[in-house]
Amino acid sequence: MGAGPGAPDLITLRGAHRLGRAEVVIWASSLVPEALLGHCPASAVVHDSATMTLEDVLEVYQAHPEGTPIVRLHSGDPSVYGAIGEQIDWCLAKRRSWEIVPGVSSVSAASAVLGRELTQPGVSQSVVVTRLAGRTRASVPEGEGPGAFSAHGATMAVFLSGARPDELQAELLGPASAYGPDTPAAIVIRATWPDERVIRTKVGGLASALKGSGATLTVLVLVGEAVAETPVARRSHLYAPEYTTAYRLRSHDGQTAGRPSARRK
Repeated sequence: MGAGPGAPDLITLRGAHRLGRAEVVIWASSLVPEALLGHCPASAVVHDSATMTLEDVLEVYQAHPEGTPIVRLHSGDPSVYGAIGEQIDWCLAKRRSWEIVPGVSSVSAASAVLGRELTQPGVSQSVVVTRLAGRTRASVPEGEGPGAFSAHGATMAVFLSGARPDELQAELLGPASAYGPDTPAAIVIRATWPDERVIRTKVGGLASALKGSGATLTVLVLVGEAVAETPVARRSHLYAPEYTTAYRLRSHDGQTAGRPSARRK
């Protein structure tokens, strides 16, 4: 289940409900604020996965009968770098019921903290989520990573790379990159946590800014023109008067006429 980016009230209603009825909770203290455990009943048995292996986690599952409300609390949204695949496979093999509860991603949280829309007309209509290949290089297929995707020039969100600032900057400024030294970048550290930090910089100064932050964990780097603190380059068609939709039709005078939107309950 996704805990969200950090703030206890950014967990989903469904997530809070599942925690509220949990008998067993496995959470990562290194990535999820302890305040999230405030949604749990006092009787819940809590395991800290920061020092656990996958096998340790599965032993906890195995120790409880089918139907026991167990919550594995992952940071952000479990669909991105959540390492949930092996747990799903175990549940299938053991014929255990399971459910994935989405969470608010740290990408969404960082965008909100920055006050920027990551997809802007004429600037970027794509968001690339990636990471550097480090100690777990075997997990990253060839042709992926910041260097490979930088050729597109789209908005990029780089996870799990704060500890290798020089390597990250070098990949973003590679020979085939559409980014340049002046391309806007932002470092968001522990988004929505009480001690969140935002460092605005440019790709050419990214390594220096990362080193100066002193942060290596819970660091998200956003890169691209959409991150810049400038007015949008082009208005979206979505709410433009001359643009029709199934709910907003063009009238005889060339303007659009919408259906009444106000409702009384």
